[in-house]
Amino acid sequence: MAVLLLPSEKIERKASMGKNDKMKETEYEEEVGFDETDINEQEAAQEKVTDALSELEEEFQREKDRYLRLFAEFENFKKRTARERVDMFKTAGADVIGSLLPVLDDFERALKEIEKSEDDSLLKGVELIHNKLRETLKSKGLHLMDVKPGDAFDADSHEAITQIPAPEDKLKGKIIDVVEKGYTLGDKIIRYPKVVIGQ
Repeated sequence: MAVLLLPSEKIERKASMGKNDKMKETEYEEEVGFDETDINEQEAAQEKVTDALSELEEEFQREKDRYLRLFAEFENFKKRTARERVDMFKTAGADVIGSLLPVLDDFERALKEIEKSEDDSLLKGVELIHNKLRETLKSKGLHLMDVKPGDAFDADSHEAITQIPAPEDKLKGKIIDVVEKGYTLGDKIIRYPKVVIGQ
């Protein structure tokens, strides 16, 4: 019957063997079950564990990278939706303000006509309403574009409705008259000024 010994006991017993011991080393190895196949099996098992560990580390890195990518995608999604929401409100505001611009134009035309009549109380009342509307729109970001006769025509910021012969040579290619005022909302032009240019 073979006795199972712990590895440390095997080493101690082998070290205590002297020259006079009648037991041969091979008999000892048979007794304790120690041979080279055990070492090979242990090395193979250790190699399997090492391989499994490296596979797990690689899988962990893949999952970590995947997590970081998903997290970054989600953060970008949140930023994009917040930006789209702000743009939507700006666009909706621009539509409402743009629809009020003809009313503002009508007030200005009415003021010019009322100035011709000599009714001061009516003039003051209409001016008060006109100023209130203009200031309210201004507080929402509406600004009048500064365009006047004699300015150079710029196709990117003016809308030419017609060309007429320039009364003077210095007005060729310049604005002769502003038919309708232009407005910006923030940095964006929401209505281009309609102008007449000289040729």
